[in-house]
Amino acid sequence: MKYLKRLYFLIFISILLAISYLFLQTSQTQKILNKNVENILINEAKTFAYNIDEHLKKHIHNDPFAELKNNPKLREHLESSLAIPRSDAFKYIFVLYRDKHGAYRFLLDGSKDKARFNQRLEVNKREWNRAYQTQKPLILKQSKLDGLWITYLLPFVLNHQTKAIIAIDFSKELPQSIYNAIKPLNNIFTYIFIGIVFLILILLYQTFLSFKNKKESITDPLTGVYNRNFMRDLLKRINIDSYQIMMCDIDYFKQVNDNYGHKTGDEILIETAKILNTHIRPDDILIRYGGEEFLIFIKKTTSNEKLAYNIAQRMRQKVEETTFHTDNKVIKITLSIGITCQPEHFKSIPEAIKYADEMLYIAKRRGRNQIICESDIDLAKLSITSEKSINEVKEALEEQRLICVFQPIFDTQTQEILKYEALVRIKERDGAIVSPDRFLKKIMYTNIYNDMTKRVLENVFQHIRSKQVIITTNLNFSDILDNTIFQLILNELTNNKELAPWLIIELLEYEILAETTAIVKERLEKIRSFGVKIAIDDFGSGYSNYTMFQILPIDILKIDGELIRDLDKSKTSYIITESIVILAKELGIKTVAEFVHSKEVFKVVQQLGIDEAQGFYLAKPQEEIL
Repeated sequence: MKYLKRLYFLIFISILLAISYLFLQTSQTQKILNKNVENILINEAKTFAYNIDEHLKKHIHNDPFAELKNNPKLREHLESSLAIPRSDAFKYIFVLYRDKHGAYRFLLDGSKDKARFNQRLEVNKREWNRAYQTQKPLILKQSKLDGLWITYLLPFVLNHQTKAIIAIDFSKELPQSIYNAIKPLNNIFTYIFIGIVFLILILLYQTFLSFKNKKESITDPLTGVYNRNFMRDLLKRINIDSYQIMMCDIDYFKQVNDNYGHKTGDEILIETAKILNTHIRPDDILIRYGGEEFLIFIKKTTSNEKLAYNIAQRMRQKVEETTFHTDNKVIKITLSIGITCQPEHFKSIPEAIKYADEMLYIAKRRGRNQIICESDIDLAKLSITSEKSINEVKEALEEQRLICVFQPIFDTQTQEILKYEALVRIKERDGAIVSPDRFLKKIMYTNIYNDMTKRVLENVFQHIRSKQVIITTNLNFSDILDNTIFQLILNELTNNKELAPWLIIELLEYEILAETTAIVKERLEKIRSFGVKIAIDDFGSGYSNYTMFQILPIDILKIDGELIRDLDKSKTSYIITESIVILAKELGIKTVAEFVHSKEVFKVVQQLGIDEAQGFYLAKPQEEIL
């Protein structure tokens, strides 16, 4: 019996191998036939193209476009000649020229469904231009709905100059008789092969599927470390006394995505996760907590109270020393790390994690590339407990509690409402409103900030559509550089051009970098071409860069609130504001006064000739636009 089982097994394997071999041989034969048919068709197309070239040169002597445009009978004669080799395989035969804008247009069309003379045809310009410039034949292959198609291009050259392109478009398919002969044999081998393989795989499928689903549900697909689903399960069974908690964040990761693209950012995340993984022990737990954040549970030992700090230091140094190579780019990054060394002092693990997050924030605020734990910090002195953590902002986004409020902006002379400024807020679960000074700095240059900006833009466009009012929204220069945000704005304006005149984009004037000025200018001009107005926010704060008026397309200047606040009391504020107004009027730029908080300040604003004003004296921000 034992020997019979072995014999059956050997027979089974032999049959399987034989069928596999025959199946592969049949497939190989079909590939060879396909290749031979392809070569035959290409040679035929080549012959047709050169015949057409000779025929055209007998009738066209200088400028094909001019000669064919002025001679319809010649066009008709030549198109009849082009139609002679037309068949089921060679369905499209035509001649195109390139106009002064680089577009390709029909001169002659021998196809069944003819195009109009001078009608434009969308082609792969890069490849067609290559044939046009080299004056050499070119073969292009492309997949279409009904199979693989090949295009044979032959430049039409007169007096050593390319005047047009002869194109023959044909389908590469096996002759039906060959295909019909092979198909039944292929099907038999396929069905037998599938049946045997299915019998083997069915025994393993359930086990594999169960394992795969479990692993995927708790693993981050990008980095391969545990994800937040795993963390939720972990928190139910973990002993808080057994671990120290570490929160790591890649510094300036948003700039990496903005400057090098999300593909590069993903590669850096993968490599960073590998570095972190190599520095932890088997009992430690690494979790991707957010976009560029990693949460690590470090298993305590009785002999080393600074265990988490020492591991964090090795991680930080290794990341700092590592040179990341991606797409021929060299990138250096750093880590900021916050640690809760004694989570047992907290009521719950989520509170201990939040504390580690606060330590991380302090490390970033102190210059980044640092490690901070609770023994280094007195939270009470720093007054950060009222600020929102990155995780809390993330939850507000997920729960649709990140909202916009709208503050009216008035004409200073008529005191009529001209437009509204959209201001971001977080609404607490109990209805309380959180202002941006409690969360904006912490999420700056993170993916959470990116998500928030997209949410605000979507909200603004929605209100413009429904209310038909002008809304101004704040963006950083880094937002304009961000491909995702820029594309979101562009798509909305392209698809809904009627919204553009209702939108104003305010930019923080102190954030622009010299090396990105050209890109910012190009993108702003693109947005502005739709009819959107561009404003500079907080002008007059810090060191105002007057050269921006030479570079950027500016329609509106918002004078910084610190100048407006003391306008009725401070002579210096008055003189500076007056000079800004004079400059703006000379440049034909509208001015807006921010933070108009009293009747006295509003009167001075009117006297100075500032065009528009906003502030609590005039109207407070409101959730709904009336």
